[in-house]
Amino acid sequence: MGHCRFRFLVSVLVLSSCCGSYGQARRQQKTIVSPEVHADGRVTFRLQAPGARSVSLAASFLSETRPLTRDADGLWSITAGPVSPDIHEYHFIVDGLNIADPRNPDVKVWRRMSRSMVLVPGAEPMCFEEQDVPHGAVRIHRYQSKSLGVTRGLYVYTPAGYETQRDKVYPVLYLLHGSGDTELTWTVVGRANVILDNAIAQKRARPMIVVMPYGHTPNAAPSRSRQRRHEAFETDLMRDVMPFVEKNYRVRKDAAQTAIAGLSMGGGQSLRVGLGHPARFGWVAAFSASIPSEEELDRLLARPEAIDETLKLLWIGCGKRDFLFEANQRFLTRLKADKIAHVARITDGAHEWRVWRRYLNELLPLLFDTNR
Repeated sequence: MGHCRFRFLVSVLVLSSCCGSYGQARRQQKTIVSPEVHADGRVTFRLQAPGARSVSLAASFLSETRPLTRDADGLWSITAGPVSPDIHEYHFIVDGLNIADPRNPDVKVWRRMSRSMVLVPGAEPMCFEEQDVPHGAVRIHRYQSKSLGVTRGLYVYTPAGYETQRDKVYPVLYLLHGSGDTELTWTVVGRANVILDNAIAQKRARPMIVVMPYGHTPNAAPSRSRQRRHEAFETDLMRDVMPFVEKNYRVRKDAAQTAIAGLSMGGGQSLRVGLGHPARFGWVAAFSASIPSEEELDRLLARPEAIDETLKLLWIGCGKRDFLFEANQRFLTRLKADKIAHVARITDGAHEWRVWRRYLNELLPLLFDTNR
């Protein structure tokens, strides 16, 4: 009996010691904050990696990687800046391996690698910062694509008041992502729902429904040409996505109340679908677009006068440091030569979300404007 009691006491002491050590480790871990944004715009990044030989920081606000400093406990850190107000992407390089910040839940999931994001606020709230305004909702759907023979994802934004104003019908924007993204990227990274909340509350934009579909066609065989993949997406959008949305949401179906916009790959898709179906889309916008081929453009722009008659807005934006800038410039030159009315928005910036968030914010007030 005494032997059993002794073993019990030893077990309790060992467990208490383990729990104490575990609790201490937990408390130490909780004190690690990364990233930490300071009032002066500087940002401190930290990584607990006692076994690492080297740790560096790569960030959108840095022209080159910067080494972190290690303390006696294996905590690596660096303070950078001041950093300009924006949402910046960054990641750590640990012994040559790129990793996202494990302390930061804001992650941009990309097909090639994931990066962390940090918001550095400015003196005034930016268009993609959450403010004290009525907020809409984002719903996640799975739908059966009959044209592709697979189940696919779909995000839908509805403005504040959609659930209560049941007799109201809304214009609809189909918003497309880039080649490295998925249907969730326009909300998680692009903050489209926040931009819309702010623009609608400020009466800069009309309340609208925004549909964010998946732009890739992964069931297509690798041997299929790029043109066939474009056609597969277009078919899915027109025959599956739009009917699903029109069945489940109170959206207008006429071209005057239907828009399509996208970035990079999605910008090219917007041009193909929007210009190819003038009876369905009255508003077309492309951000840093992957411009269709000359052969495709010959088909899409075959009747310039008809485009001007039916299209209420053709909006083209691109940054001067974007690798697609020259292609977009050639496209704008062709639009001028064909005398097709359009808006050209040439800004600073590269192929990056810092540009595209602002493009969306600039575009929204122009959509569904009855005076255009």
